[in-house]
Amino acid sequence: MTSQEYIDIAEEALLHTYNRYQIVLDRGEGVYLYDTDGKRYLDFAAGIAVFALGYKNEGYNEALIQQINKLIHTSNLYYNVPAVEAAVKIKKASGMDRVFFTNSGTEAIEGAIKLARKYAYQKDNTTDHEIIAMQHSFHGRSLGALSVTGNVKYQEAFKPLIGGVKFAEFNDLDSVKEQITEKTCAIILETVQGEGGIYPAEKEFLQGVRELCDKRDIILILDEIQCGMGRTGTMFAWQQYGVKPDIMTVAKALGCGIPVGAFVAVERVAKAMQPGDHGTTYGGNPLACAAVNRVFELFEEGNIIEHVNEVSGYLEEKLEEMIKKYDIVKTRRGKGLMQGLELTIPAQDIILKALQKGLILITAGQNIIRLVPPLIITKEHIEEMAEILNQVFELKMMEMEK
Repeated sequence: MTSQEYIDIAEEALLHTYNRYQIVLDRGEGVYLYDTDGKRYLDFAAGIAVFALGYKNEGYNEALIQQINKLIHTSNLYYNVPAVEAAVKIKKASGMDRVFFTNSGTEAIEGAIKLARKYAYQKDNTTDHEIIAMQHSFHGRSLGALSVTGNVKYQEAFKPLIGGVKFAEFNDLDSVKEQITEKTCAIILETVQGEGGIYPAEKEFLQGVRELCDKRDIILILDEIQCGMGRTGTMFAWQQYGVKPDIMTVAKALGCGIPVGAFVAVERVAKAMQPGDHGTTYGGNPLACAAVNRVFELFEEGNIIEHVNEVSGYLEEKLEEMIKKYDIVKTRRGKGLMQGLELTIPAQDIILKALQKGLILITAGQNIIRLVPPLIITKEHIEEMAEILNQVFELKMMEMEK
């Protein structure tokens, strides 16, 4: 069938919750994707920051094949070797103590909220605790995750959400202080806001929030679902700030394509959860955890984090050149290979024009181009991206001058 025939069938069969780009992706190799018509695309989206190791990685694929032939699922009524090994790797990478595997980042957020509330409940036996979240944040689309997502457009149709959630301004410590009461049990934020526009936390802000939490025994939850797993130049972005969360959520590149996430906690908080408090049928199954194990191994074997630090400066340099060259390019912000290019116009037309020229980009908000490529990109790939994006900007400038 042709790509259009697949699209027509999909529009009849799938729930219309996405306005999908009009291509049908068929296979991938390295940092390139190919559609069903054979057209090649340079991928600077990585499945929304998921495919950190690129496509058709033989070491990754072989590990999954071996596990499929051995054991795929058992449930959490039993132990399995890959889950044990993966939990140890996450503990080592984070310096934290307890891991709960989920199937997605949203589920990790749900578990983190429950754990924070259970910890508070054990302290005073009350259930009227409050959580402080950030404006312009994004934590997922389930009811619990939506409740701590600071964007009304995602929430409006699904109210009432869970109660006891207040919102502060990101990178404004005084705003956080104003929301704290005796009922505050947790503060949740992304170390680098993703959907909200690629805004890294300022060091003084994050350290200040940590100090507030320490003084009042408030749980600090850091969402590393998008910015974690080496993307910003350290395994987890918070490791650049001299802070440590009480609970961390992680997903996306944790499995590099296999659906898996986790929430991770320090011991004093983790022990609040008892058998029966939380669970999952699929979470932590052997196949998912085999993927996690191989991801950590390949990160180490390939010196992935070192590579991110080597190439990210070059990416920033190329983006800064665009700011100087085009009036419609306003500013750049981000960390490592999680970059945002803010425009003075809506970004969607630029994204579409780039797609036509074989470059996959995504947005973060209405006027921001988000660049979250596979972590294995080279300077040559960055140059190829810049060449295409420059062509698109020049075309757009010409259109606007007419």
